[in-house]
Amino acid sequence: MSDCRCGVLRRAWELPFLAEPEEVAALRRMVRLHLTRWGLPEVVEAAQLCVSELVANVITHVGPHTPTTLRLTMKDTCVRVEIGDPDTRALPTLIAARADAESGRGMALLDAVVDRWGVILRSDSKVTWCELATGLASPTGHTGGPRVDRAEALIGHYGERGVSRRVADTSLTVAAAEEAAIDVIADLLHWLRAHGCDPDEALDRAETRFEAGWTSA
Repeated sequence: MSDCRCGVLRRAWELPFLAEPEEVAALRRMVRLHLTRWGLPEVVEAAQLCVSELVANVITHVGPHTPTTLRLTMKDTCVRVEIGDPDTRALPTLIAARADAESGRGMALLDAVVDRWGVILRSDSKVTWCELATGLASPTGHTGGPRVDRAEALIGHYGERGVSRRVADTSLTVAAAEEAAIDVIADLLHWLRAHGCDPDEALDRAETRFEAGWTSA
């Protein structure tokens, strides 16, 4: 992957909630939303599993309606999922549950999909955390393959040619890069119209390929 001219901003996100079974689906949706915005769709399912199992652990061993906190951060190049609750006695434990057991398999399942996990004990609370590898080269890097790399180079070329001075600085913010990318798209639409093509049809086709995860080089 080529060097990224602008780091992807992944600010820590935190949500307090009450540990109830009905909350899990909403928490999973929020995790999907934030990880997708962070450009990390590859770890969504594993992160959702972590949230489901850790919240279920709180409900089972601490109790329903427990004030709980979900926190999502970057730890170096890993996504870190944290679930905090006020009970310092009920610690999650990895046990060898039978395949047909109705309980006790949650932490084993979590252990199988994460890189590592643990518990932080405080005077009046605990935080159970787990980390998922992303494959990023840096905490602010991006994934996406050759298409993202080509777009990165194109935005950089705009800056070098003076078409959009906003990208000339290598410490470009994501907001400035987004404006430059919009400039690129607008110019391409002008090019299509100038050559007798339909810009709206081209946008529809591009969106279809984007949503399908089209990877052809």
